[in-house]
Amino acid sequence: MELDILGIVAHPDDVELSFGGTLLAHQKRGYKTGIIDLTKGELGTRGTPEIRAQESEDASKILGLSVRENLGVPDGFFENTREYQMRVVEKIRRYRPKIVITNAVYDRHPDHPRSAALVETACFLAGLPKVKTAINGADQEAFRPAKLYYSIQSITREPDLFVDISEVQSERMDAIRAYKSQFFDPNSQEPETYISSSGFMEMIEARSREFGHRIGVSHAEGFNVKHFIGVRNLFDLV
Repeated sequence: MELDILGIVAHPDDVELSFGGTLLAHQKRGYKTGIIDLTKGELGTRGTPEIRAQESEDASKILGLSVRENLGVPDGFFENTREYQMRVVEKIRRYRPKIVITNAVYDRHPDHPRSAALVETACFLAGLPKVKTAINGADQEAFRPAKLYYSIQSITREPDLFVDISEVQSERMDAIRAYKSQFFDPNSQEPETYISSSGFMEMIEARSREFGHRIGVSHAEGFNVKHFIGVRNLFDLV
């Protein structure tokens, strides 16, 4: 299966919290979307890997994903090493996405920039014919995504581009709330964390409104790039 957009991120819920609306908006336009979570989030203070796996499945249904996989690399301890680069290269070559979106280049959680660096390296290596990979015994062809975008997460950065998610904002928030173990619950006996505070969801909503306001829509998600952005038609811009 070939995908149009593939999110490759460190943890289950990273996509939902930062660019789930973008995937959902494109899925509704007929594009094929998918997610690869590097880790199971097993070091998370709240919930368990099993609970998060079920929550991830629930969120995936809301997002209408064509595929979602978890590579099971060690949460908190993975590095941008050849072993993990090659595992990501195999997935890029398998799904051949036109666009890859990954974690923030700088953020409060150290896994996020590590993931961004790992995915950036893997996207480059995937396009080199002399980097050999195989799946089910068959050699894979070299393939490099056309574009790589970086999401904006806990630390707000100035976006290089915005995606209008106004029409899917409600469903996007439903996908976030699918991770019930991670967010505010007045009856929960779990320890409070950065994202389980009562005001966290309000911040997520406010950020999408603020980003939307900048481009004249009700809600948007922002992204950073390391390449120049160009269009063939000025009327393609919002």
